[in-house]
Amino acid sequence: MKKLALNGAGLLVALFAAFPVYWMIATSLKPNREIFSATPRPVPAEPTLEHYREILTGNLIPGVTFLDFFLNSVLVAVATVLLSGLVALLAATAVARFRFTLRTSFLILLLVVQMIPLEALVIPLFLMIQRLGLYNTLPSLILTYLGFSLPFAVWMLRGFVAAVPKELEEAAAIDGASRAQTFRKVLFPLVAPGLVATSIFSFITAWNELIFALTFINDQQKYTLPVAMTFFFGRDDTAWGSVMAASTLFTLPVIVFFLLVQRRMVSGLVAGAVKG
Repeated sequence: MKKLALNGAGLLVALFAAFPVYWMIATSLKPNREIFSATPRPVPAEPTLEHYREILTGNLIPGVTFLDFFLNSVLVAVATVLLSGLVALLAATAVARFRFTLRTSFLILLLVVQMIPLEALVIPLFLMIQRLGLYNTLPSLILTYLGFSLPFAVWMLRGFVAAVPKELEEAAAIDGASRAQTFRKVLFPLVAPGLVATSIFSFITAWNELIFALTFINDQQKYTLPVAMTFFFGRDDTAWGSVMAASTLFTLPVIVFFLLVQRRMVSGLVAGAVKG
């Protein structure tokens, strides 16, 4: 009975979490008369792809399509993931494997950065971006998202690197492997699950962010998807069908990215790696 109650509670939580996603997809498939009906149906009576066709073939603003915004977001998110993964892995390895001055202070600083609200940094970062000559460019977003994703990535990867037995690296060194070869062939494969986890966090951070994308970019052709989503909300009315269809397409890349990398998110890869 206890197991049955726990499973039932878990099922209720799963349904509660999945219902908004289901309602979003169902609404995106409803014609406008069903969306604004006095008695909304949980299942579309007459499913249609009209809203998807509108946002994919039409122009949200003159000369710019939904696909253009999509490609901007992909470029920013992928660049953020690659750079944060590379820098975080090198920094985590240095923190976990070497002893240097102010090492503890560096780790504390990583936690302090995570505590600062993003809204408090908009103005100083905006001034910094202007002085660097990066205003109204996508690299300004990549650098900003990189700065916010790195502290978490370094802190998390440090634990994965520290969990890898040093004996593995020493054995590789005895066999003649250089430090670079040891890092590439021994440490990197074992830390890959942690790298995948931090990559998901970095991807979601860069993919969903709105405030900095709206502040640092003035050219509408360089807007990312979160900014483009605001075009569906008018002063007098809201195109809810288009909002739900765009939200569904906006969510798909995150799901696809997770499905591609989730196979690497396993634990215990180093269990039994060291001979007794």
